[in-house]
Amino acid sequence: MLKKLLIGAAALVLSSCSKDAPKSNETPVLEPAAAEAPGFEHNDYADMEDWLCHPDKASDACAIDLTATAIAADGTTSIIPFEPAATPEFDCFYIYPTVSFDPTPNSDMTPGPEELNVVANQFARYGETCRLFAPIYRQRTLLELRAQMMTGQSTANAEMRYADVIDSWNTYMQDQNNGRGVVLIGHSQGAGMIYDMLKTDIVGSDAQANLIAVHAIGFPTTIDTATGKAAGLPVCKSGTETGCLVNFESFRATAPPPADSRFGLANGDDRAVCNSPAALIGDGDVLNAFMPRQSLGRPAPNDYGVPVETPFVSLPGLLTATCETNDTHDWLAITINADPVDPRADNIPGDVIINGEILADWGLHLVDMNLAMGNLVELAKTEGAAWQAAQTPE
Repeated sequence: MLKKLLIGAAALVLSSCSKDAPKSNETPVLEPAAAEAPGFEHNDYADMEDWLCHPDKASDACAIDLTATAIAADGTTSIIPFEPAATPEFDCFYIYPTVSFDPTPNSDMTPGPEELNVVANQFARYGETCRLFAPIYRQRTLLELRAQMMTGQSTANAEMRYADVIDSWNTYMQDQNNGRGVVLIGHSQGAGMIYDMLKTDIVGSDAQANLIAVHAIGFPTTIDTATGKAAGLPVCKSGTETGCLVNFESFRATAPPPADSRFGLANGDDRAVCNSPAALIGDGDVLNAFMPRQSLGRPAPNDYGVPVETPFVSLPGLLTATCETNDTHDWLAITINADPVDPRADNIPGDVIINGEILADWGLHLVDMNLAMGNLVELAKTEGAAWQAAQTPE
């Protein structure tokens, strides 16, 4: 049967921005030149209105239906229920990626459907194993990202953006942590914020002792050959190592990163971090993906070959991944083990598409975390258990 290429929501956002969108060889600048910061008011993160997800928030954006339909290769389906942990013993703290549709360089503090959607796709499922904290922050918007891609300049207030992130973290540590372990989680812009937090405020501070692990995905960072560390932390080598870093940037195995891609880019002898969550927890190369039934901005559900009604879809056996390397890049290569004869879809969403053109240098950036979501949650569980065990005197 004819199988459709599925387009992620953020790709649709970018494609609708302008007829003058950049070509694929115009590599985005992921770290904008800092604009001169005007004065701004700090948020009060003791106020639950400044959080998307928080155990004390009545309208918690993470308290949602995460039921998934597993579609086997032969087209048969089964339901995968979701149950949040009843008494989680550690916490997860999340900074979301560039999603805001706001028409200003920095977003406001009122979340739209796009913020709610990304929390559902990238973070809420961690509630299976930890308490969930996700602050709202005045991030650099999609409109500003597009302008930066066109001009190489940014007018976003980087100081205000970081102030929101670190203020929310400090409020969490003061009011909620109480000595608990915590996994820091972020993607893209959110991962970049986490790397800034590590370098500026966490590594070397008392809070580092509470750091179970860091899952900062989809933002380039390299391993310092002198120390063997990235952003001041060792790179995780097993599912029971703690205080370490997980990162990868995904590309189709048939379309590795071009030379001009910033994703997965090494810096001379300092190689980019790539460690597969599946390999870390002993799943080999098998990804446990949770893909959205319907992407934000699409008028109809994604086509997975078999109709589903649940908000998420699992595709057992369809996707495998290994970290690959060449002279310039390190990346997670995603293989789609498709069979054109069976009824299940032979492709997945995730490419960034602008005016009908796939931006090869972005890879599968839009679905980095969806591709390995089940593996990441299981990894947090094993890391959390290892951290807890280390706190218990023998």
